[in-house]
Amino acid sequence: MLRLIACSLLLLASPAAAQTAPPAPPAPQIVADPSLEARAKDVVAILAGKGDYDAIFSAAFRAQVPKAQFDAVTAQLTAASGKVTGVEKLTPVSPYGGTMLIGFERGIATMQIAVDPAEPHQITGLRVTGMTAREASLDAIAGSLAALPGTTGFALVRLDGARPGTMIAHEADRPFAIGSAFKLVILAELVRGVTAGERHWDDLVTLDGAPLPGGFYADKPAGTKATLREIAERMISVSDNSATDILLATLGRTRVEAMLPVVGFTAAARDRPFMATLEGFKLKSVEGGALGARYLALDEKGRRAMLDGEVRNVPISAIRGDLFAAGKPIAIDTLEWFASPQDLARVMDWLRRHTETGPTAEARTILAKNPGIDPAAATAWSYVGFKGGSEPGVINMTFLLQAKHGGWYALTGSWNNNAAAVDEGRFAALMRRAVELAVG
Repeated sequence: MLRLIACSLLLLASPAAAQTAPPAPPAPQIVADPSLEARAKDVVAILAGKGDYDAIFSAAFRAQVPKAQFDAVTAQLTAASGKVTGVEKLTPVSPYGGTMLIGFERGIATMQIAVDPAEPHQITGLRVTGMTAREASLDAIAGSLAALPGTTGFALVRLDGARPGTMIAHEADRPFAIGSAFKLVILAELVRGVTAGERHWDDLVTLDGAPLPGGFYADKPAGTKATLREIAERMISVSDNSATDILLATLGRTRVEAMLPVVGFTAAARDRPFMATLEGFKLKSVEGGALGARYLALDEKGRRAMLDGEVRNVPISAIRGDLFAAGKPIAIDTLEWFASPQDLARVMDWLRRHTETGPTAEARTILAKNPGIDPAAATAWSYVGFKGGSEPGVINMTFLLQAKHGGWYALTGSWNNNAAAVDEGRFAALMRRAVELAVG
């Protein structure tokens, strides 16, 4: 995403007045300087492949975001949402900065912009904070998802209230490869352990030097210590694979597997043995996939023995460094973690019900660290928890949402395509729009 290089925008919240105080005077209306409006139109021109990049953006911005990098972001936006159509709204927060909605054929991008008050008023900051689709209803969202190549599933489920249950669904009981969304089950086992008094968030884990996949802990020496809270937060908020494998090993594979039916995974057998991320990478990659083929030919007992023996002993160096570089799906229907949209709604509901009070409430904080959508969409809700996952041919986004009237919802979508990489931008735009439309 484009980074905000220099921007002095500041939003000030006025304190609530006491009942006896006189009414506060209306806030002065902020008027955009003409240069801000002009530069907003220049952004549209650049996104359309026109305009002078060097003239529009400041030297400091260009140093951080070269035109080639900007063009790559433009390509992602247009691939997901079609051609740019114009500025749909500009909301200034100062004469020289604000939030703008840039229209595309199939979506609307939210961007923050700042321009230099001094001539020639070049853009000093630009950041894309979200892309939403144009669909006008949840039924339209479901229809657009159904039209994507491959297979898709979607569900919005009311979790409480007088009439809990599925509100809208498309292939909601079909298992899909879900990528890193499997990490919700590991979090659930940690919550169970905290509830039972077996674990505490401040418990220290000492790294033993075992090989780890990429992530924060991958290069940490043996003897490094981290709390369960820190490890879980990295696993969920930034989907850190090294943190995931540490936590899975700490909690125990069989304990995590035992949680699958507890949290509502109806096809739990497909997720046993419950692979670590490094194991999955090895099975997909080593010997051109032959290691994975031998694994798949075994029964569950044989697979467990293979994971604990041959797979464990394969060095990380045997994994191809360009495993996913070509964007080609690899064994997503066999060597993956699987769940239906309804399964994922149920695990979010389990987490909601078991984190209401006490020490386990920390898990809600962890789930909310990365809401998966931009702040403008998230602020329409009282609470947004999120976990997603993706790899070539696979994407999932799963939300736990609390409306401002108090009601709880799970919203989840999955897209699998064995033939080609999925359009992550288009999918994310549709799911963001679904979050907006689901507000009750």
